[in-house]
Amino acid sequence: MLKTFLYTIILLSITIIASCSKENVKTNTKSNLNVTPEILYIQASKELDKKNNQAAKISFENIIEKFPLTNEAIQSQIMIGFIEYLQLNYDEAIMKFDYIINKYPSHKNIDYVYYMRAVSYFEQIEKETLDGNNNIEALKNFEKLINRFPSSKYSRDSKQKIIYVKENIAAKHMNIAFFYLKKKQYYAAMGRYQEVIDNYSQSKFIPEALYRLVEIYYNLGMLEDAKKTASVIGFNYPQSKWYNYAYVLLKNNQSKNDMKLIKKFYNFFKINDNKK
Repeated sequence: MLKTFLYTIILLSITIIASCSKENVKTNTKSNLNVTPEILYIQASKELDKKNNQAAKISFENIIEKFPLTNEAIQSQIMIGFIEYLQLNYDEAIMKFDYIINKYPSHKNIDYVYYMRAVSYFEQIEKETLDGNNNIEALKNFEKLINRFPSSKYSRDSKQKIIYVKENIAAKHMNIAFFYLKKKQYYAAMGRYQEVIDNYSQSKFIPEALYRLVEIYYNLGMLEDAKKTASVIGFNYPQSKWYNYAYVLLKNNQSKNDMKLIKKFYNFFKINDNKK
């Protein structure tokens, strides 16, 4: 689905560029007709339109070799990067896009190059526990696109993909934290859960991360912190199963006075929130 969407976008771009090239061709003499970069670009674009990717790639490379200083040559480099992406040669595609960004930072289609570089990392994400680097690089590159080109037509899709990537990163922290928790390495686990709470506040994992902190505080004898955290869960996620787990954990192991303190902390958060 993603590749179909991208293919539609790039073919639309090709059509626009090719149309402009056709206008330019009219001004050329008949003797130069077969050697202009405009004509060669149109021919290469037709190959790509027919999904003859390798033939299109060779044609774009020919433009770069024969007319290196033309706009068609720069655009051909972008197209070669796109073809590498289509052929699942993601590392090659990323190298091509890196080169274009560094060499032609003011090119009119440079936002598309940033987007394709980010997507090339994004496409390699398969499982959150195995793809830490691809998650991080995809997030970083999508954010670069949005920060540099907030009005780009690719920004909206980038924002949607950022949500997915952040959820992946949060999931990885949760998996590592639970690994530490099972081994009773409480401080290591606490750091990971706190990372999710602090930096991925929109994640679906927040209620669980808070509950796990309740567990850790309880096991470390930090009862006041456990009660405060349970109250935070109750205030923000009162219908969550994680709040029920926290309540049961503390209720089964604490006195009635302690449970009154949990309700006291809950009311404290509620009152202060209403003051905002």
